Amino acid sequence: MEEKQIVNFGPGPAKLPKSVLLQAQKELLNYSGLGISILEMSHRSSDFNKILNKTESLLRELLNIPGNYKVLFLQGGGSGQFSAVPLNLIGLKGDRCADYLVTGTWSAKAAKEAEKYGKVNVVHPKLHSYTKIPEPSSWTLTPSASYVYYCCNETVHGVEFSFTPEAKGVELVCDMSSNFLSRPVDVSKFGLIFAGAQKNVGCAGVTVVIVREDLLGHALKECPVVLDYKVQAEMSSLYNTPPCFSIYITCLVLEWIKNNGGSAAMEMLNKQKSSRIYDIIDSSNGFYVCPVDVSCRSRMNVPFRVGRKDGDEALEKKFLDGAHERGMISLKGHRSVGGIRASLYNAVTLEDAEALADYMTNFLREHHYK
Repeated sequence: MEEKQIVNFGPGPAKLPKSVLLQAQKELLNYSGLGISILEMSHRSSDFNKILNKTESLLRELLNIPGNYKVLFLQGGGSGQFSAVPLNLIGLKGDRCADYLVTGTWSAKAAKEAEKYGKVNVVHPKLHSYTKIPEPSSWTLTPSASYVYYCCNETVHGVEFSFTPEAKGVELVCDMSSNFLSRPVDVSKFGLIFAGAQKNVGCAGVTVVIVREDLLGHALKECPVVLDYKVQAEMSSLYNTPPCFSIYITCLVLEWIKNNGGSAAMEMLNKQKSSRIYDIIDSSNGFYVCPVDVSCRSRMNVPFRVGRKDGDEALEKKFLDGAHERGMISLKGHRSVGGIRASLYNAVTLEDAEALADYMTNFLREHHYK
């Protein structure tokens, strides 16, 4: 019986390159002739140290990370960093405050968590819906803030920054979890970048933190030792047992990105994929509706409603059922917003996006005028 082809449009954990999965499968029982699996390997062994060093080296090469930045491989996901960032950085200045741009669910959660450790200033007028990025001219930055924080791509609402915010001399901190290595980034503009791996660069379990060296050593006294960047940097991410297998998978994905042209090639492909879907939405005469302002539409997560602006739930269920029958899974929108969401991370191919586009076109033709 022929195996059904599945296209995973999940928001994370997300699709991995097939070549990565095949290599992991091949090496699972006997890694590099050692007779054991990476799942059994000591994190203190020289063999795992080679994997860790290679992963860091690939990341430094792909992002052109300056030498005065540390690269950490930690646990706790992006949500763990909502705590770790203020615990390590909010005490940089005496006022113990930080500026936050709140443009979606994840930056809102980060800001709320940071309030436990200092004063949080939301630098723009409160948004009634997360469908646009406030004009920088409306921001009120705090000169005494220890850092300015933003989420570069909001997975739930499909809002993405196409520019790097100007922090006016204050340290810039960015959650890049859902568009990490989907396009080139000038790391030198940031004090700290973090990203969960499970969307663009691996599987769940490891979070990458890139932090400038002079920002280490400023943790609040109440900071748990496992969240202290200085401790983790001094121990090369080995203070506690790291997520070894997740780091290994990230290493394989980074190799795949490098072999396929790096972040610039990923950016070109991601523009093609997302444009294909947005073009169908925009030419559907209101049958498909994306609520996000055109200026900040995400290339990673494309949310849309079916049938009308606020969605026809019966029609959306029919859309999801039909997609599932065709092997396209995980298209249901986040429970907080409903509708449909297509996540188009690096491993999603142009052919995958074309399959979705063809289905959307056929569904439109079949249901628009009924």
